[in-house]
Amino acid sequence: MLSSLPSAVRNHLAAFRMLLVLTVITGIVYPLAVTGVAQAAFHDKANGSLVKSHGQVVGSSLLGQNFNLPKKNPNDPNEAARPDPKWFQPRPSAGNYDPLVSGASNLGPNNPDLVKTIKERKAAIAAFDGVNPKDVPADAVTASGSGLDPDISKAYAYEQVNRVAKTRGLDQATVHKLVADNTHSRSLGFLGEPYVNVVELNLALSKLG
Repeated sequence: MLSSLPSAVRNHLAAFRMLLVLTVITGIVYPLAVTGVAQAAFHDKANGSLVKSHGQVVGSSLLGQNFNLPKKNPNDPNEAARPDPKWFQPRPSAGNYDPLVSGASNLGPNNPDLVKTIKERKAAIAAFDGVNPKDVPADAVTASGSGLDPDISKAYAYEQVNRVAKTRGLDQATVHKLVADNTHSRSLGFLGEPYVNVVELNLALSKLG
């Protein structure tokens, strides 16, 4: 019966059948298979590596966030954010850790505005953490390319130990060990540098009381 149809019509019908077959395979079977494998083998990662505290989602280990004091006037958009001394602080973020505006400042290393900003950040962090400005690590004053990096260097994490311990009334050795326990090694043992995930570290810190 189909052989009696014009060749153009037969070609269109063959293409339509192929479209239906590929739609089922790539649009239904493949997504369901990938989702099933992901949920079975990588359930936590497949759902966004969510971090929970007391059963409530408080963030994701893949995304940094601010740990600031509440605003004195929540309705004032011009009120500057103040870092909370009870928490380990992340590196700066050009987008204030808003995932909708992810990105860097795009300022070159010799840009006068960037140089001025880094000097101001270094002075502010040194005063906040009670250390010498020369001891402030580079990642403490520079933002990541995405503006959402949740990781800081071991040096920056350890620099904050004394301030966190003093503010919370904890033993410095206890907080120091907390940082050590939450330090991740180099990827594959040789790529990158050891790092500390601030979101995970602060979650562990909250469990100390």
